[in-house]
Amino acid sequence: MTPRDLDRLGHQLDWNLLRTFMVIVQEQGLTRAASRLGLTQPAVSQALKRLEEQLGRQLIERGQGHFRITGAGEVIYGEVLEIYGNITRFGVLMREVRDEIAGHVRLALASRIQSPLFDAILARVHALHPLVTFRIDVMASAEAHTAVQQKTASAALCLMREPPPHVDHALFARQVFHFYCGPGHRLFGRGDLTLADLRSETFVSFTSDQIGGVLSPLAVFRAQEGIDSRIVGASANLDEVRRMIVAGLGIGPLPAHVAARDREDGLLWPLPPPEGVAPVDLHLLWNPAAKLNRAERAFLDVAQSAMAAVPLERRFDAQAAAAWLNGR
Repeated sequence: MTPRDLDRLGHQLDWNLLRTFMVIVQEQGLTRAASRLGLTQPAVSQALKRLEEQLGRQLIERGQGHFRITGAGEVIYGEVLEIYGNITRFGVLMREVRDEIAGHVRLALASRIQSPLFDAILARVHALHPLVTFRIDVMASAEAHTAVQQKTASAALCLMREPPPHVDHALFARQVFHFYCGPGHRLFGRGDLTLADLRSETFVSFTSDQIGGVLSPLAVFRAQEGIDSRIVGASANLDEVRRMIVAGLGIGPLPAHVAARDREDGLLWPLPPPEGVAPVDLHLLWNPAAKLNRAERAFLDVAQSAMAAVPLERRFDAQAAAAWLNGR
């Protein structure tokens, strides 16, 4: 392109085409992108074609059963992600201009994070900055990654298989998943079980419990142990997985610290192996390119201070969290 062509492109390029392209890449297909955008598949296809014509580059290689973003597409996607994130931050930045004391923190959390240390972090931020407001959205970890990338979330506490692009992260806590069954299950109460006894049982699990998902360690364990049972129920929400296990639909995995109270109440029974199935880490994620307001900076400062003060092995310990919160 000539300099005149580039100047014309900057004036004429339609932002809606760029946003449509961003969603196509995130959804890995035109049909799913159309569903998310509330458009028809031909409309999305035409928008992609128009953008490629304006840029003079093919952005996505597509065909029957084939979808691949090109090198040019990767470059454009990174730039569009940055632009989209900056646009969605306008409201946050304007609040900062109007009120330098108060601020809003939006957090994206994986379901059922039972963490006394995280609770203590929220309490410390509130004590130090009582005008700070919070919004906490529970979502699948992959959606939390996208929220941080797009700067629609101040930070996220979620699972992570590989670091998402454009995101910083810190190991927050290490969970260990065990298999459990509910009180109506035939294995409930038995102490003589081995892994072999589980191979014929139906399973309940998470939608991300698959090779390549954020809970892939669970899928790898089952494959290694030859546990190729039928999945009768799945959810991205931990509470719903727990519900199906307690209801007796099948055996399934839960973090040991989350299941502890249900074990005491006789609602869950631990199954082999006694050492657990797999460690699955919780990470704190934030976007270093986001223009944070004072409240968001304060939250991240307090969270990082807590992680520096409390050893990894004690981050599910209520006494350790209370000691940090009270400055002991």
